[in-house]
Amino acid sequence: MKAYIAELFGTFCLVFIGCASVVTGGFGGLIPAGGALTIGLSFGIAVVAMVYAIGPVSGAHLNPAVTVGVWLSGRMPGKDVPGYVIAQLVGALIAALVLWWIASGKAGGYDIAASGLAQNGWDPVNGYSATSAFITELVATFIFVAVILGVTSPNHTTVMAGVAIGLTLAILHFAFIPVSGNSVNPARSFGPAVLVGGTALSQLWLYFVAPLIGGAAAGVLARMRTLEKD
Repeated sequence: MKAYIAELFGTFCLVFIGCASVVTGGFGGLIPAGGALTIGLSFGIAVVAMVYAIGPVSGAHLNPAVTVGVWLSGRMPGKDVPGYVIAQLVGALIAALVLWWIASGKAGGYDIAASGLAQNGWDPVNGYSATSAFITELVATFIFVAVILGVTSPNHTTVMAGVAIGLTLAILHFAFIPVSGNSVNPARSFGPAVLVGGTALSQLWLYFVAPLIGGAAAGVLARMRTLEKD
């Protein structure tokens, strides 16, 4: 139960801080290239903080794709996976609710339908296709989870693991915000999409399927490497 509470809190902080950099930072959507640095660093540094804050309690997954990868790598029992994922989704939803509450206090009000809550999405008319977004989320999540499993491997422990993980998330944002919003995290997409609804909710499937496949592939690869060494 302590691990579940830690995951709820950690995911709340990640989504709250990262999405707030978009909503209160004045960027509106995730597409403007000028905001990529701020957005990427907000998500990345939030991950660094949570790795060191709750890592000793739960491993600081903060992400269903990471949890699936860790499980398939053989580093956690399958019975813990549902609890982790539920805690992450709840934490993300609470974060979106609090952020909406804060944004509602803006002078002149806040139209969530028009301004959103930093929800992920793709735009086949003015941006990239669903195929591009799918490939981006799958490959980026694979890279992200592979880095996490690598720097936290029992054979390669380092006190800089949190920094490496956070920087990886940040640079993935720098590269792929214009394509898919760079979620690499079903929970991060879930919270805002549920409240915003509409297109965000109809596109949510991609932000579950692609990251989970990418995370699972990274976990299987890590497991294979471990077996080879054994």
